[in-house]
Amino acid sequence: MRRLPLFVFGLVVAAATNAIAVEAPSNFMVPDAPKSLPDIAIADGGSKIGALADFRGKFVLLNIWATWCVPCRKEMPTLDRLQGQLGGPDFEVVALSIDRAGAPAVRKFFAEVGIQHLAVRFDAAAEAPFKLAAVGLPTTVLIDPKGQEIGRLIGPAEWDSPEMIGFLKATIAQRPGEQMSTPKQEKRS
Repeated sequence: MRRLPLFVFGLVVAAATNAIAVEAPSNFMVPDAPKSLPDIAIADGGSKIGALADFRGKFVLLNIWATWCVPCRKEMPTLDRLQGQLGGPDFEVVALSIDRAGAPAVRKFFAEVGIQHLAVRFDAAAEAPFKLAAVGLPTTVLIDPKGQEIGRLIGPAEWDSPEMIGFLKATIAQRPGEQMSTPKQEKRS
């Protein structure tokens, strides 16, 4: 009788358990448990003012940014491509501008860089950075369908990289009760 190497056996056992965690990219901060978020007013490119709560029922990647922020400007096309690839009924990128000029500034920037998939949204109440404790720009918060924070990244990222897309796809597909882990956390079995 042939024996399986120990590491192969471990992989088979790990794959059979339901508690496998989705591993976040190394620069993604994951809280020990989902965190409640305050509601935030979100204005669209027209006259509608909605709220963060309007996105309940889907995963949301909320990006706090500004047109004058150089790293934000650099990452915005990657967020646009991410929305084009993954956006739909289960996931949406919400790029929330904190520009004081509001929708006109966002529209102008989107036209300059060729943004096609992101909606014009801005923080008309100038409250999002404070309510979300955003310590710098850009700040991106991953929100679960219940409206809770399940991850955060401060600073720019390549949102359309294979690693990030794989991580987000796995997060969207995970079953209730599964938890993300960071590379530094031990996976629970």
